[in-house]
Amino acid sequence: MRKNFVIVLATVMAVMTLNAQNEAQPYFTVDQLPDLIKCLPAPPAFDSPEFANDMMRFSWGKQQRLDPERAEIAKRDAVWSYEALLAEFEVPFGLHISPEDTPEIWKLMVNSLTTTDAMRVAPKAFYHRQRPFERFQDKMLTDEEAELTGEGSYPSGHTMRGWTTALLLAEVNPAAADTIFARGWMYGESRVIVGAHWQSDVDASRVAASIGYCALHGSADFREQMAKAQAEYLEKTGQASNITEMVKPEVSTNGQAYRLDGVPATKDSRGIIIKDGKKIVRN
Repeated sequence: MRKNFVIVLATVMAVMTLNAQNEAQPYFTVDQLPDLIKCLPAPPAFDSPEFANDMMRFSWGKQQRLDPERAEIAKRDAVWSYEALLAEFEVPFGLHISPEDTPEIWKLMVNSLTTTDAMRVAPKAFYHRQRPFERFQDKMLTDEEAELTGEGSYPSGHTMRGWTTALLLAEVNPAAADTIFARGWMYGESRVIVGAHWQSDVDASRVAASIGYCALHGSADFREQMAKAQAEYLEKTGQASNITEMVKPEVSTNGQAYRLDGVPATKDSRGIIIKDGKKIVRN
């Protein structure tokens, strides 16, 4: 029975992300990434002391719905698309993100999220945890009952995606990290507010996102794309001069090429390269 459920769930997830994957190039296959079933503890049992906190936070979430502004944010955070997700981070990040306006940042985000999104499928099917609205036969804020029933709540895919986005954007624009992470935290809380997830789902998902984020850095292609995204951000925000400032002046005009971190570049180095005070992009 469980095997059939895993197959059905995997098929649904594939259909949901088909459009995104058509344009994305994942940095790793799911088999090359850490197994969250092995990394994370099992979710709290419904008769455990830890579940008492889930119950309190479930009540807290329903109270938050009484605030129209917060309820509206929670509804927006429930939209499962990269466009909607990145739109929520534009203000803290400080830049509109789109394929047309910021192609390098967009490519970084879509490729990275497509890679890490796949990590949630196996644990969701393995634990098949009942969602809050299912357990209490409750009404969700977002009217997603039919769509989410039976899908499993642990871990939270939305929270993983939101926290991974915060981690990535904070690396692109470290100066705004505090506000970026504050928005990423709210994104996870929204899943409790709408009734889609328990607090323990959200807590574990932030850890899961961090695991995926660390794994991304093992890809040379990811690191190169991150360098391109950082350079694009500086250019779009009028800080392009900061690119050359990241390299010591005494080594930037001697004919040797350097990476953004000041390490001498080789003929195989890719990404943003500084030579004679000028930026070079090597694909």
